[in-house]
Amino acid sequence: MTMNSTGRPTSINAIDGEQPLHSVSGSKGLLQAEGLIFEIGSTEKTGVDLLKPKGTANRLGGVTRSQPSNLPGLTEPEAVRHYVRLSQRNYAIDLGLFPLGSCTMKHNPRLNEKVARLAGFADVHPMQPQSTVQGALEVINELADWLMTLTNMPAVAMSPKAGAHGELAGMLAI
Repeated sequence: MTMNSTGRPTSINAIDGEQPLHSVSGSKGLLQAEGLIFEIGSTEKTGVDLLKPKGTANRLGGVTRSQPSNLPGLTEPEAVRHYVRLSQRNYAIDLGLFPLGSCTMKHNPRLNEKVARLAGFADVHPMQPQSTVQGALEVINELADWLMTLTNMPAVAMSPKAGAHGELAGMLAI
């Protein structure tokens, strides 16, 4: 048995003849070997107890199931824990830097998201009369002025670009 950089064994003894679990060197935890939900359930368990339906056989005719459904047998807490463990494997873009990606994978501060959902912005439609969107136009023009000053460019385009931004704008216009 060898020791990793924090003094813990790099290989944990196998349980019931399984392969040994390996720790991530220098990490505080073990790699999780989470099985599929169909692999961790059992037929003896259920998340809910249902009463046998009465009188449905003659109403359903020949469309009743002849074999039991292959649903995973887990209690509700087991199912919740399973999906929480899986969700913890996802990278949380709010908790760290993600340097790669396209226009859809960028930093969107929560405040910007909240402001973008305000009625004066979120409910604007391209076919609306200009007299009803003067506040939004003022903000857009002020932003354009700031961008021109910042970049020393003679003009900027404020139309939606490619990717999710352009597709969302198209869908909202429909």
